[in-house]
Amino acid sequence: MQDTRPLLLETDFPPLRRSALDTLQVNLGYVCNLSCAHCHVNAGPQRTETMDRATIEQVIELLRRDNVKTLDLTGGAPELNAHFRHLVLAARDLGVRVIDRCNLTVLFEPGQEDLAAFLAGQQVEITASLPCYLEENVAEQRGKGVYDDSIRAIRQLNALGYARDPALQLNLVYNPVGPSLPPPQSALQEDYRRELSQRFGIRFNQLFTITNMPISRFGAVLLARGEYARYMQLLRDNFSASNLETLMCRSLVSVDWRGYLYDCDFNQMLGLPLLASDRMHIRDLAQGDTLEGHTVRTGEHCYGCTAGQGSSCGGALEA
Repeated sequence: MQDTRPLLLETDFPPLRRSALDTLQVNLGYVCNLSCAHCHVNAGPQRTETMDRATIEQVIELLRRDNVKTLDLTGGAPELNAHFRHLVLAARDLGVRVIDRCNLTVLFEPGQEDLAAFLAGQQVEITASLPCYLEENVAEQRGKGVYDDSIRAIRQLNALGYARDPALQLNLVYNPVGPSLPPPQSALQEDYRRELSQRFGIRFNQLFTITNMPISRFGAVLLARGEYARYMQLLRDNFSASNLETLMCRSLVSVDWRGYLYDCDFNQMLGLPLLASDRMHIRDLAQGDTLEGHTVRTGEHCYGCTAGQGSSCGGALEA
């Protein structure tokens, strides 16, 4: 697989400085039951990397002492980590908001039959990937049969109260199928709401549109198809300085499956550690340490977060 990393390191992207830490985004491993074409993690069923119990305990200790408000769990399929439920229970006991970045189909994996009920019982916020409300587009990006399982999963979550009970938030994620920017989030959200309600009677709270990042699997596809340069020019041509203040990397720390720290999930995949360090580990953060004011590591991929309406793990930066 071709690697875009060498092409992304040299950049003229505007300098950024970190603000106060609000969110800890933890990648629990690259094991996944799917192999999606847009995946910037290159996750899949053949991956074996997974966070161990000792590192999970270090995450819990950081939540306990540093007053982190949000724990954002990602992967791979984070639920396939053997210690996923232990971490969720500990975080919720501390009053931390927990987000599960769920691919929906994991609810039907062997051993996960009670997963939906567990998430509802802990009032875990679910941010679920559904790249389109049309089956053919989902099949192209995520594989045959994924669409039907995704709809079935949303129905199951709705039945448990998700998108009906204010305490049970269910958000959906749209990614473009190819090398293009997402359409305006608010208009697409209404399309999703109408189509999914009329076709299946299902509900959700918000739609997040996220720009595909030119790294890992998606970056390799761009290079193989000769589309990399055009896509990067598209991102640069649509740069919006108004998005700089609300970039997620300013208030988030990303933790990889081994416990090392990064400014964001994308920098994690590119091996660009926090503070330009020699891989700072979560255990290296002493009580009272503050990252506020430190420089964010940037690269050409950062234009993906600032293009057009902007992009973050919480969707468009411009409403």
